[in-house]
Amino acid sequence: MSTAPAYLQIRDVVKDFGGGAVAVNHVSIDIAKGEIFALLGSSGCGKTTLLRMLAGFETPTAGRIVLDGKDLAGLPPYERPINMMFQSYALFPHLTVADNIAFGLKRDGMPADQIAQRVEAMLKLVQLGKYAKRKPHQLSGGQQQRVALARSLAKRPQLLLLDEPLGALDKKLREETQIELVNIIEEVGVTCVMVTHDQEEAMTMASRIAIMSEGKVLQVGAPSEIYETPATRFVADFIGNVNLMDGTLAQDEADHCVIDCEDLKHYVGHGITGTQGMPVSVAVRPEKIHLSPHAPTDEDHGGGFNRAKGVVKNLSYFGAYTVYHLELPSGRVLKISQNNTQRHREHELTWGSEAWAHWSRQSQVVLTQ
Repeated sequence: MSTAPAYLQIRDVVKDFGGGAVAVNHVSIDIAKGEIFALLGSSGCGKTTLLRMLAGFETPTAGRIVLDGKDLAGLPPYERPINMMFQSYALFPHLTVADNIAFGLKRDGMPADQIAQRVEAMLKLVQLGKYAKRKPHQLSGGQQQRVALARSLAKRPQLLLLDEPLGALDKKLREETQIELVNIIEEVGVTCVMVTHDQEEAMTMASRIAIMSEGKVLQVGAPSEIYETPATRFVADFIGNVNLMDGTLAQDEADHCVIDCEDLKHYVGHGITGTQGMPVSVAVRPEKIHLSPHAPTDEDHGGGFNRAKGVVKNLSYFGAYTVYHLELPSGRVLKISQNNTQRHREHELTWGSEAWAHWSRQSQVVLTQ
């Protein structure tokens, strides 16, 4: 395992705007060279302020930002080996595609023949060679986005910053462009930090994600790690859909624990080293739950664990899957997602059907905060 320092080191960074408005609160993150890293959170969580401090548009109140061993403190934006691509793309409407890409290179005084070679290489990279002489208004939203990316990469920055890079595109085009954007960034090999409030975008594009809330980083990890083993209730609830059930710790052994909730008992396949009777929450993703008209009989549910009987109060058909809302005796509603692998199912469940929800002992996560 490498012991080399991280390529980008964000060390205990604070941004205090005064009057109790602490936008970024003692954030520390290490980002590897060539990584696509996402800052994910709802509006006002501090992610854009942190990105602006990396770019040099804001000055940290405290802390250090080090890129490739060089402290960026005091460096203005134009002296940083960093380029930022804005959500609006900020293309010059009176310039052609080629001139937009060349703009920063001309300002740096690069010789004309080198500019021409670099622009041609960027146009080829983003597959817009035949659009070189068009103006931005003659391009689609996705094409404009690629021009903005080409312009950001033309100066070969050490760090690329993306601010809601696909926010201006419609859903279908956004999904198509996500993979395309990742492929271009990986081909160039540039280290990238992106800000987004769209969890699907972060999970599709980033190798690692930092979940932010109220200026703090709550968890950093790979998309699968964030989704499958959230560290807090907030993270579990923010990423994807989840059923969160409050209860108390009834048993806690090295290989399992039991949580008493209002409608059911959870048997979880690991211990949590907690105190008996302490309040905890159990998170179960809707796709981990099975729904059946019959009571489960396998070993995971011996003793009445990990199962609950209820009534289907609502269902939504999405083609590939159906989401059921199962009302339990207490009035709590479980969300359950079932893949539609067959055109017609026996014992089809519908509104008003009595049904059993059940899940394995490896499906839950116990949260203590």
